[in-house]
Amino acid sequence: PGHVDFTVEVERSLRVLDGGVVVFDGVAGVEPQSETVWHQAEKYQVPRMCFINKLDRTGADFYKDLASIHERLSKRAVPIQLPIGQEDHFQGVVDLLEQKAIVYKDDLGKDIEIGDIPADLVEKAKEYRAKLVEAIVEQDESLMTAYLEGKDIDVVSLKKALRVGVLANEIIPVLCGSALKNKGVQLLLDAVSSYLPSPLDKPPVSAHDYEDESKMIECRPDAAGNLAALAFKVATDPFVGRLIFVRVYSGKLVSGSYVFNATTGNKERISRIVRLHANKRDEISEVQAGDIAAVIGLKDTVTADTLCDPDHPVILEKIVFPQPVISVAIEPKTKADQEKMGMALQKLGEEDPTFRVESNEATGQTIISGMGELHLEILVDRMKREFKVEANVGAPQVAFKETIRKTAEAEGKYIKQTGGRGQYGHCYLTVEPLTAEDKGENALLNFLFVDAVKGGRIPREYISPIEKGIKEALDRGIVAGYPLLNIKATVTDGSYHEVDSSELAFKMAGSMAFQDACRKADPVILEPIMSVTVITPEQYMGDVIGDLNSKRGQILEMTDRGQAKVISAHVPLAEMFGYATSLRSMTQGRASYSMEFKQYSEVPRHVQQELIEKRSK
Repeated sequence: PGHVDFTVEVERSLRVLDGGVVVFDGVAGVEPQSETVWHQAEKYQVPRMCFINKLDRTGADFYKDLASIHERLSKRAVPIQLPIGQEDHFQGVVDLLEQKAIVYKDDLGKDIEIGDIPADLVEKAKEYRAKLVEAIVEQDESLMTAYLEGKDIDVVSLKKALRVGVLANEIIPVLCGSALKNKGVQLLLDAVSSYLPSPLDKPPVSAHDYEDESKMIECRPDAAGNLAALAFKVATDPFVGRLIFVRVYSGKLVSGSYVFNATTGNKERISRIVRLHANKRDEISEVQAGDIAAVIGLKDTVTADTLCDPDHPVILEKIVFPQPVISVAIEPKTKADQEKMGMALQKLGEEDPTFRVESNEATGQTIISGMGELHLEILVDRMKREFKVEANVGAPQVAFKETIRKTAEAEGKYIKQTGGRGQYGHCYLTVEPLTAEDKGENALLNFLFVDAVKGGRIPREYISPIEKGIKEALDRGIVAGYPLLNIKATVTDGSYHEVDSSELAFKMAGSMAFQDACRKADPVILEPIMSVTVITPEQYMGDVIGDLNSKRGQILEMTDRGQAKVISAHVPLAEMFGYATSLRSMTQGRASYSMEFKQYSEVPRHVQQELIEKRSK
C-alpha cells in the first residue's frame, strides 16, 4: 500500500508496529513515496532496517541506492551486508559482521554455500566493516574504549551493541537481495528477529484516564495487567462479517468476554478471536499484550477506538488521519440500487477513515471524498465487485478549506423568551490560527478547543455543548462555505441563567460566537498543494517545466536519474486533473509522474474571488 492515496494503510500500520523493514527498489532507489513512508515511520519512532531489493534487475546498483538513502533519508543507515555481483551476476551477499560470503547456487535460494569473501570484494568489505564497527561501538562505552585501544571486538558483542543501536533508532541496518529469486530473504528474517524490538523492548504506552483525561496511565506489555487494546483496522469478510484488527498493549482479550469501548462509551461482547496468516486464519481463545489479532462480534467499534477493561477504563492516543483532498458526486445506475449503494458506502467508510461520504443538502447528491483519483476509483470498483452496485461518477472536485489569519474575539448570546421556560446561553470566544506548538507531536491536528473559563462563570456541563456548536460551525465555513481548519478556539467567559440555560442554548451561543469571531479574523480559502515528481527524457524537460509553471506550479529542483531528468515541484491539485493524458501527449508517452498531498496553502486573491462567485450561484 505504498501509493500515496493509501496513506491510511501505512499510518495505521506504523501506529501499532514495533519495528519495520523499508524495502527499496535496487534500480529506482529512494522514490518520492519512500520519503513519505519514511517520515511517517519517524513520526512514530519505529526502529527499522532497509532492504535493497531487485538487485538481479538490469540497472540495479546497491551503492547508488545507499547514497540516495544517505542523501534523502538518513545518514544513520549502515550496511551490514554487501552484494556479490549485480544484475544478472547477482550471486549472494557478504555478511560484514561474520566476514563470510553467502552464495546462492540456484534460483530458489535453497542451495546455499557459506565461504570466504571473494578476492575482488575483500578491500571493499574491510572498508565497510570498519564503518559498521565504528557506528556500533558508539552504542557501548566499554566497546568504544576497547576499539580505541586497537583491540579486536568479538562478533557476539558487536551484534548485542548493534541491537541496542537499532532499538534506540541510532542505527538503521541496510541489507540486500532479490525477493523474486529468494536471495537474501532468509538473512533478512534472521536480522528481523535479531535486531528489531519485541513488545517487551518498547517503553509502556501512555493512555488517558477515562474519567480524567489530564491524568495519564502507563499500559505495560504485561498479560496480567488491565486490558488496553487499539482497533486499528476494520475489514468486511463475506463469511463472518466485520473483522476488527486489534493490537493489545496491556492485559489480554478473551473470546466470549465483554469489553468497554472507551471511545464510544459502549460495552461490547467478543464472539471469536482469530490469528491471521497470509492465506488462512486460526481461531484462538485469547490474545495477549504485545500481539495483534482480529476480533469478530464487535458491532459498533471502528478504526482508532480503544477497547479496555470495563472496571479500569482508559483511552489510548487516537490515530489521526489526513483530511480527504478530492471529492466526486456518485449515483447508482438504477434507482433500485440506491439503498444497496448507501450500505456499500457505509461499509467502505467504516474500513477506510480517509474515505468520507456525505449528502449535499442543496443538490441532494451523494458526495464521496478521498485522498486522490486512484483512491476513489478503487473504492468505486470495490463497490461494483464486492457489493454488486454499478454507479455513475461525476467529475472530480477539489476539497477546498478555509482558515483564519488573525486573532479575534466575539460574544455569542442566544436568548429566547416564550411562555414558560426560555432559552439562555452566553459566552465569549477568542479564535486564533493553530500554531506548531499547539499541535505538538500531532501534526495532523486541525482544531483545538480550550476551556479558559474561571470561577464557574459557565457551569461545566455547558462547556461541552459550546465545543459541539463550534465543531458544527467548522463544517459550514465563513468565506464560501468550505470547512474550516487550523483554528484554536478558547472560551474565556460568559454567563448563565439558573432556569433558562440549557445545552441547546449554549451550543447555539458557541456557534454564533465562533462564526462572528472568524469573520473578524481575516478568513481565507485554502487549496491542497501536491508534491509532484516528473521523470522525463531530457529533450522534453523544457516543455514539462513550462507546463508546470502554467499550472501555478513552483519548481523545487531538477536532478538526474540515469539518462532521465527528475523534476520536483509543488502544484495546486485544482490544476492537476487530466495531467496523465497531457503529459503523455507532451512527451510521446515517455515520461511518468507521481504526486502526493503536501499541504494546504492560501489560494491567490483572484482564485478566491472566482470560488466565492461560483459558490454563491
